Amino acid sequence: MFRYKRIAVKIGSNVLTRKDDTLDITRMSALVDQIAELQKEGIEIVLISSGAVASGRSEIRPGKKLDPVSARQLYSAVGQAKLINRYYELFREHGITCGQVLTTKENFGSRTHYLNQKNCMEVMLENRVIPVVNENDTISVTELMFTDNDELSGLIAAMMGMDALIILSNVDGIYNGNPGDPGAYVIREIEGGKEDLSAFVQTSKSSFGRGGMLTKCSIAQKVADEGIAVIIANGKKENILYDLLASGEEVVHTLFKPAPKPVSSVKKWIAHSEGFAKGEVHINKGAVEALSGPKATSILLVGVTKLKGDFEKDDIVRIFDEEGNQLGVGRAGYDSEEAVNLIGQRDLKPFIHYDYLYLD
Repeated sequence: MFRYKRIAVKIGSNVLTRKDDTLDITRMSALVDQIAELQKEGIEIVLISSGAVASGRSEIRPGKKLDPVSARQLYSAVGQAKLINRYYELFREHGITCGQVLTTKENFGSRTHYLNQKNCMEVMLENRVIPVVNENDTISVTELMFTDNDELSGLIAAMMGMDALIILSNVDGIYNGNPGDPGAYVIREIEGGKEDLSAFVQTSKSSFGRGGMLTKCSIAQKVADEGIAVIIANGKKENILYDLLASGEEVVHTLFKPAPKPVSSVKKWIAHSEGFAKGEVHINKGAVEALSGPKATSILLVGVTKLKGDFEKDDIVRIFDEEGNQLGVGRAGYDSEEAVNLIGQRDLKPFIHYDYLYLD
């Protein structure tokens, strides 16, 4: 009956909040009702929920003006407690338990921490507990923040091997222009992750969140490239989740079609690891040609022209050609000190093995 059996659902701040910054309890309740019904139908669901900062902002009025980071920490500390408590009560009405998972960008930079998070949520799903995931804004500072929860939801979908990621916003999908223009319409399907959507996607950000529609498109394209369907739809529409999963044809939304060949779980982690890169590797023309060929190819030290940064073995590094164009990211097989002394040498183990390489 349903198109997907395991899904990540990201609910944006503008879906969960009213214009006066307060939580829209009616909307929250309606979405929880749908998630509860879907779980009872056998769908496994991870919920990535915004709304903590907006929720906290409506509860507390600081005695003095705060800088942006301090304000975010204060509001999220208060708002996260309020938000998860509300979810807990709403799910309990359906006889379902939810659990809170707070994470930071750093937790995705280490393969060990990444797998620990994955194991935690797998255990929750096995025991029919709904994971409610959000960034831990109380300890995240500007340079360590996710772009927004769209980025986090993409990481979660890839990590958990989801069939689909559903991003609920306050618009019906990706428009071919300004949604307010009379002739604008929702693009129903987007093929492949390489299509340039910047010409007509709005760059403005939401009132409460940090990201905009261009961010959503970028994340959606990367996740779809990994074999996971991505849907952007209007979370304020009645019964939106159930209708999307039951058929989807009658509901206006945008579908980013998944690549036919899913990538491995390790490559999914590598694909989302650019923000954790500790260094750079620059390769020559021959190595670039080998990577673009039909055969699976690792990056060898004989094809490396220079290295930048101080990195350890197994750290993530960015890959560049001789003109400075970024080609992708990968996991280093050597530390920087050892690798520098081996540049140009043959018959050595790969600097970046194909299994730990992701090309843009």
